[in-house]
Amino acid sequence: MPDTAVTSGPRVPKRVAAVILNSLKGGVVPRIGLPYITVGREVEIRALLTDLDLISEGGASFRFLVGRYGAGKSFLLQTIRTHAMGEGFVVADADLSPERRLQGGQGQGLATYRELIRNLSTKTRPEGGALGLILDRWVASAPAGDEASARASIAHLEELVHGFDFARMLMTYRTASIEGDGERASCALRWLRGEYRTKTEARADLGTSTIIDDDSWYDYIKLFAAFLTGAGYRGLLVLIDELVNLYKIPNAITRQYNYEKILTMYNDTLQGKARHLGIIMGGTPTSIEDRRRGVFSYEALRSRLTQGRFAREDMRDMLAPIIRLHPLTHEELLVLIEKLGQIHAGYFGYTSTVTEEDLAAFLQIEFGRVGADTHLTPREVIRDFIELLDIACQNPDLDISKLLRDEGALSAGADTKDPDDPATAYAEFTI
Repeated sequence: MPDTAVTSGPRVPKRVAAVILNSLKGGVVPRIGLPYITVGREVEIRALLTDLDLISEGGASFRFLVGRYGAGKSFLLQTIRTHAMGEGFVVADADLSPERRLQGGQGQGLATYRELIRNLSTKTRPEGGALGLILDRWVASAPAGDEASARASIAHLEELVHGFDFARMLMTYRTASIEGDGERASCALRWLRGEYRTKTEARADLGTSTIIDDDSWYDYIKLFAAFLTGAGYRGLLVLIDELVNLYKIPNAITRQYNYEKILTMYNDTLQGKARHLGIIMGGTPTSIEDRRRGVFSYEALRSRLTQGRFAREDMRDMLAPIIRLHPLTHEELLVLIEKLGQIHAGYFGYTSTVTEEDLAAFLQIEFGRVGADTHLTPREVIRDFIELLDIACQNPDLDISKLLRDEGALSAGADTKDPDDPATAYAEFTI
């Protein structure tokens, strides 16, 4: 079969291409441009899209996405995020960290709420900061003089925990916006973002003795979800990644409080106590399944989440609360790096000379590493491939085919070395 250059794909805007290439080379998931590079994961995406239908009809859902570092967990979360915004949902996302947890004595839970609200995104504001836009859309949905209609649209919120205070603050924002009182509207926004540190401060600005805090923040997430349909949206999708940061909490009691918060969220969504709300949490297998420190260390969660006896590797239950990510196939990775090659050539303005044989040779080298079958992740493959393209772009005289052949031969030679040979050990140590 003769060498054939990879054909060009759809044109990617330069700004989007730059974000894609820089993010992936840095080992992080780009927040824009994902449709240009999405491959595989059809089964997982289809399952999560089913949840969106349920949310839009007034239901709620809860899922865990479980995968090793670099396996595509965050990528899939961002893919669902993009799709949900396109379908008329509001999306809030946050990564947990030592400063951001689900529960904490020093404001760590409230810090997670603030991050979620800061990252509120819609189709017209996909990069976050959409709270003001959402509220203005709700204000505009009722005529300026029709306060009764505005109150009626949020009356159902008062039946929920903290709903009276939430509805009151929405009306405060509406009145201030209509009257042109920017300072008061700003104070109401600040309250909704959870930025008041003391009740005294909130009372002085807004006349309320209630503030959003570590214990109540999740109730306000449910209130936002219930409110959004009245503002013209289909529901709220909450994405929380890096559950491993709960696994790393050294204090066992603090960990248990955080897992108890997960249990509350899980029960609320499955028992119908939340409406128009979807929650997806991402974590590594250890952070979920470790019975000493992981989510499964909390017996009430383990008993609900443990896989049943009929599910197998080749026959997964995609309606179960835990979705475990399988590695991308060789064919899917081939399509992925082909797309990246097209984006790279388009961004830097050169005609790609990378052939299909070169792509196959590159993957052969990547999967030729010791332990690649179990430890190689898409993140590593992508990072290596973009590095190869960058080197080739900066060295126009470089023959990629020859480079790959040489590297392949070198790798094959390395694999034939006896690891117990002292000379081999010394050579590897001194490289």
